[in-house]
Amino acid sequence: MPGLGIVTCQILELELAHLLQKDEDMAEVWVVDDEFSKELAHILDQGGRKPVRRIKRVLEFDPGSSQNLDGLVRVMQVGLHSNIPRLREAVEKAVREMAPFVNAVFLGYGLCGNALKNLDTLFYDIPIPVILPLDDEGPVDDCVGLVIGGRKNYYEQQCLCAGTFFMNSGFSRHWENLLAMDIPEKLFPKKEKILKKIMGSYQRSLVLPTPVMGEDELRKNAKKFSEMYRLRVDSHPGTLNLLEQAWLKAKCAAR
Repeated sequence: MPGLGIVTCQILELELAHLLQKDEDMAEVWVVDDEFSKELAHILDQGGRKPVRRIKRVLEFDPGSSQNLDGLVRVMQVGLHSNIPRLREAVEKAVREMAPFVNAVFLGYGLCGNALKNLDTLFYDIPIPVILPLDDEGPVDDCVGLVIGGRKNYYEQQCLCAGTFFMNSGFSRHWENLLAMDIPEKLFPKKEKILKKIMGSYQRSLVLPTPVMGEDELRKNAKKFSEMYRLRVDSHPGTLNLLEQAWLKAKCAAR
């Protein structure tokens, strides 16, 4: 059976669960079971549309004989992008670990500060395709660029308000961990003061509703965040089109 590897950030766990659940070509989903994948696995279990196998190590991946795809999923910790070398190293390690067991790897990421720029060079010695979502100008900038529909829409909203915190589904669920994760433990007593200083230049929270999370839920999730940092809340339509296009490309490559 063909295998498709999937390496994604926790930020896109709802979007990837959506793709995996509705895909009729996907037979089973194998999830590397750790603290970062538990929510994705739980969502898939609740959906009940695909068998979900939890494994401790990638080498336990053992697809059957059907011609349908099996998916091998590794979910990476949210916030790795705050340290570019760390993100690049973590994603590279995950891809290399699963490459011997699958026919292609789909990355649920963007360039993320150019951490994943020049994938052909990074994975020059891996004999399978590694697929990153694209817009009309090339790889999407990051998970916001992916969900907002590409670089043009991203730039337009930044020009409208430079102090914009973009709130996709993942940010709305993980913002507290995301903001605090790189504050040294010795500074935790001053955490709120530090974060308020960091957020002082922001003026608005921009929610990006998509089929996996509508505007009402996004606003509800972002309410505490927006009130804490005194941000107005605006909305701009999100989309899964670029993600779905990359997913289809990755599936074709895995055949």
